[in-house]
Amino acid sequence: MKQRQDAWTEEDDLLLAETVLRHVREGSTQLNAFEEVGDRLNRTSAACGFRWNAVVRHRYEEALQLAKKQRKERQRLLAKQGGAKKRRLYEPPMPSLEELGEVMQLPAVIPSSPPQQVTLDQVIAFLKTFQSHERKRETLIKENKRLRREIEELKQKNKELEEKVAKLEENSSTVQEDFETLVKIINRARKMVLKEEEERGLTFRMDPNGNLEKIAE
Repeated sequence: MKQRQDAWTEEDDLLLAETVLRHVREGSTQLNAFEEVGDRLNRTSAACGFRWNAVVRHRYEEALQLAKKQRKERQRLLAKQGGAKKRRLYEPPMPSLEELGEVMQLPAVIPSSPPQQVTLDQVIAFLKTFQSHERKRETLIKENKRLRREIEELKQKNKELEEKVAKLEENSSTVQEDFETLVKIINRARKMVLKEEEERGLTFRMDPNGNLEKIAE
């Protein structure tokens, strides 16, 4: 049988058990123990917690109860000296699917007493939780894609509107230039008419509306 490189060995399980029991005796939390073991074995604290609860703890139940008693005695002693509050045990978070596959490997060395296997109920419960998270993740991915499409459509519409505004501004500028040119031509034409009429001895004046009217002699 091919052995996984990340499989838990009996030495790993022993280190995990000794660290957890030490933290329990000293009044610390199991979370601190999982983090310490994770740092030493290059694993996540969630993987260490799941390994402890699913496999290792069953082999050290009596030692764990003894450690809890020692912790209580220590806390009572500290309470007499100044009062120390009891700390609740840490319930590790549900590990990922990769971590589940990692911790369900059997130890490389068979211990003296066979370890209890992960129960079917534990696996089913984990898979249900994983399926729920996976559905939420897929929903968020779809929503993210929809929003990205809307953003792209809005960008395209904004670009089209900017092009239309630029074209209208260009047309407006052209119309304004044409109008000013036309006004200049009209004024020039009127001046030429006045000049010709003056040369012929006729007198004209421009009314408020810009029309020419003859002045009676």
